[in-house]
Amino acid sequence: MLKLLAAALLAVGLAAPAQAQQEPVRNLLVRLKPAAESTREAPLAARERLRAVASAAGVAFEDERSVGRRHQLLRLPAAQSGAELDATVRRLRLNPDVLDVEPDVRVRRLAVPNDPAFSSQWHLQAPTQFAAAMNLPAAWDVSTGSAQVVVAVLDVGVRFNHPDLTGRLLPGYDFVSEVEYANDGNGRDTDASDPGDWVSAADKRSALFSTCDIEDSSWHGTFIAGQIAAATNNGIGVAGLDWQAKVLPVRIAGKCGALLSDLLDGIRWAAGLAVDGAPANATPARILNLSFGGDAACSASYQDVVDEITEAGALLVVAAGNESGPVRRPADCNGVLAVGSAQDDGRKADYSNYGARIGLMAPGGTTTRAIYSLDNQGRTTPGVDTYGSKLGTSFSSPQAAGVAALMLAVNPSLTPAQLVERLQASARSHVAVAGAPACSAQPAVACNCDTATCGAGLLDAAAAVLAASPALAPTASIAPVTNAVGGGSVTLDGNASVPSAGARIVAWQWTQVSGPAASIANASAVQTSVALPAGAARYVFRLTVTDSAGRRDQADVAVTATAATASGGGGGGASGWLWGAGLWLLALAAWRRRQA
Repeated sequence: MLKLLAAALLAVGLAAPAQAQQEPVRNLLVRLKPAAESTREAPLAARERLRAVASAAGVAFEDERSVGRRHQLLRLPAAQSGAELDATVRRLRLNPDVLDVEPDVRVRRLAVPNDPAFSSQWHLQAPTQFAAAMNLPAAWDVSTGSAQVVVAVLDVGVRFNHPDLTGRLLPGYDFVSEVEYANDGNGRDTDASDPGDWVSAADKRSALFSTCDIEDSSWHGTFIAGQIAAATNNGIGVAGLDWQAKVLPVRIAGKCGALLSDLLDGIRWAAGLAVDGAPANATPARILNLSFGGDAACSASYQDVVDEITEAGALLVVAAGNESGPVRRPADCNGVLAVGSAQDDGRKADYSNYGARIGLMAPGGTTTRAIYSLDNQGRTTPGVDTYGSKLGTSFSSPQAAGVAALMLAVNPSLTPAQLVERLQASARSHVAVAGAPACSAQPAVACNCDTATCGAGLLDAAAAVLAASPALAPTASIAPVTNAVGGGSVTLDGNASVPSAGARIVAWQWTQVSGPAASIANASAVQTSVALPAGAARYVFRLTVTDSAGRRDQADVAVTATAATASGGGGGGASGWLWGAGLWLLALAAWRRRQA
């Protein structure tokens, strides 16, 4: 059984969207071309020219004045918007004396939702008071998400009736196969709700649960769904990272954890792959959050599933684990984004796992400053839906999953590898708290991170959303590879890669991610060949491109090589020809003996 990665604390809090509207504009900022007779035009002369321009354009006005050295403010008789405003601006811009016209819009403060508990969500704020805060208000100024993006939460199910999840959930599926663990009276079905996952003292006395801990229901999946996509700007409760994305609840765990087979089936189904006995998933997820694991090293079955969903275009975001040690599956599998836990001051939380497999760090909370999200008051079966605080790397990974969803809203074409690369490239540098030990020396306490122990840095939502823009980053692209045969060679082609706007690609770098060791002929060429070892195998190769603006991007390509077919009949080469010739000579000798 695989157990959820969390330590929980109890706290209680609360739950008419206000939609942003385009306001009418009363004033226009107009920049005139410099006067021919001088470089510095007198203010009165500039105003006279502006009046003449407005009259020639047929634009009525009430007043005008200077704004700075180069602009004039033209006040209209009444506020305009929409097509009327566009027409006015266009008429003014057509005048040969006008360089530019800009509506005098109201500039608002950074996007801040009206959810009353938003102020308690320290991890979403700008990183001014708390070094690990993720800077969501600045990210929301760029994008609040897209309803076309689906994020799967693979967990114990969710509370569909929680008021702060209204309109945010897709139907999902229940993959818990064993009735005794399921706690809902049946096996796999279409009900992904959470009946509770408590383990009682009586349960522990049974052989089935003897190795489990006695514990109350965790409402773990509801908490995580709220982190990612709680209904936001609705005047109740908390804010979610993504205001628009849909959550696909995939129930893979019940009492005492998840069976590996249920978990792997749930991952595949969430990404849109077929699972025996389950209906087709009509709403596949591009982002999957999994906060379970830590029981062993990444196995072949686990890696195969990760490879499958990656090829399908889904990114698996996983919790690093809470053992203050090296990561284990799924965090040590290739192709996942493993997220460690940072406490509020930016240090690694004492419980968080660490090491070279960590992709980046995100807030996971401590006993003194935890993560606040959705909860339920029931100690066993569901009670009143409410809010609470928890800590653990279970709640670090949803931070990255939610930010990845915002990135897909900005650029839906991003691949899993590109999402990871841009999340890491946009991360803030690790902090160094005075007097704290380095994680390389004392990893079991709150410690100062570096890239060797805690990944690329601290998750920054605003920087990640900007990095997702196609114009602000290059795009690595690899041509598909087909008909690969073990012992032969394949061509890796990155010619379809494009730089960021105004730049050019200056470097290509090919590396091997997985599979038996292969030989890359020229790892720094845009197109290269790879010699594959003999035998059937699966490989993943990665292309990293760097453009002249210093920006990077990555893409992966999977290569499945079949074993070389042994030749038979007349197609066996020299050895086959010699074997046939030998048989022919033996037959001829026997024939001659019979003739004698």
